[in-house]
Amino acid sequence: MASTPAAASRGIPAWPKDALRVSFGIIWLIDALFKWLPGFRADYMNVIMGQAQGQPAWLKPWFDFWINLQHPRATFFAYLVAAVETLIAVALIAGFARKITYLSAATFSLLIWATAEGFGGPYTSGAADIGTAVIYAVVFMGLLALSAYAGPARYSADYYLEHKISWWWRLAEVRRPAPGPAAPAPPAAPAERAIPAQPADGPPASVPQPRTAEPATTEPAWPRSA
Repeated sequence: MASTPAAASRGIPAWPKDALRVSFGIIWLIDALFKWLPGFRADYMNVIMGQAQGQPAWLKPWFDFWINLQHPRATFFAYLVAAVETLIAVALIAGFARKITYLSAATFSLLIWATAEGFGGPYTSGAADIGTAVIYAVVFMGLLALSAYAGPARYSADYYLEHKISWWWRLAEVRRPAPGPAAPAPPAAPAERAIPAQPADGPPASVPQPRTAEPATTEPAWPRSA
């Protein structure tokens, strides 16, 4: 199976990191589909306001800011979350603008963790974990590090766009990809036989012909007188 030059130089096949990216994208797509259901929009603000309960006093301004911002437009923000998660899932599966996708998705996951999950609530009574969104952020940063180590992803939209658009690697790669091996030069064409140039005016130039030996002439023998 084909592999990228950077991965091949380290002995790394191309498909495992692409399979990890696509699998994670499918998980995000399933999660995004649930966000489009009416139940998510109905309970959107209740979840955020519920997470604000029991938070320490020094975090109260943070949650008050987000509650006051979204409460009058709860339906809009619920649709916005669903749309963002769908875009992230599609970009992961297709391998589109991977560097921008990983950084944006990690930031979005941290924002969800800091609002809808209440930072995981490790300081509240009955807390059993630190939340899932922060783990998603770590996975996205791991994908970014893997991309920097292994180079361009052979099975991605970025791989083809980088061959069409010279600056696309800035959106897809951590660093500029190394140029591939140069194509072999075509065989040289056989030299053509030179043809004498003809003058612009006057008769065409004659091509010298090789000289041939002329036959020797003999004089007739006359009879001698007695």
